[in-house]
Amino acid sequence: MATLDHLILKVNNLDASILFYTTVLGFTLEGRDGPFTVIRVGPDCQLQLAPWGTPGFEHYAFAVSQDEFDAIFARIKAAGIGFGPTFDSVGSNTHPGEEAGARGRAPTLYFNDPNQHLLEIRTYPS
Repeated sequence: MATLDHLILKVNNLDASILFYTTVLGFTLEGRDGPFTVIRVGPDCQLQLAPWGTPGFEHYAFAVSQDEFDAIFARIKAAGIGFGPTFDSVGSNTHPGEEAGARGRAPTLYFNDPNQHLLEIRTYPS
């Protein structure tokens, strides 16, 4: 079965994007590889940030542990980033939701990155 290895993510502001993905989401900065800034998402997946500009509006969903979900949610609230329980409720700042994903239904939280990409975190039961 295939797995996702990496994504090239177009960004408008590289420094703001690095800060967001490392500080808010807690991913790890690995350095540069050619034109890309490499962000480690997990042991088998990375984001390659490309400073080529974007209108945004891409959607990326990340499955995280319950502890990571809670920590990311706390950092989103502390940073004043608008969030919502569904893709169309970002900015309602109410609560996490629950929707279907690759491994079934799970708690979800939607918010935007600095490039206006729609991000989702979700946590599946262990």
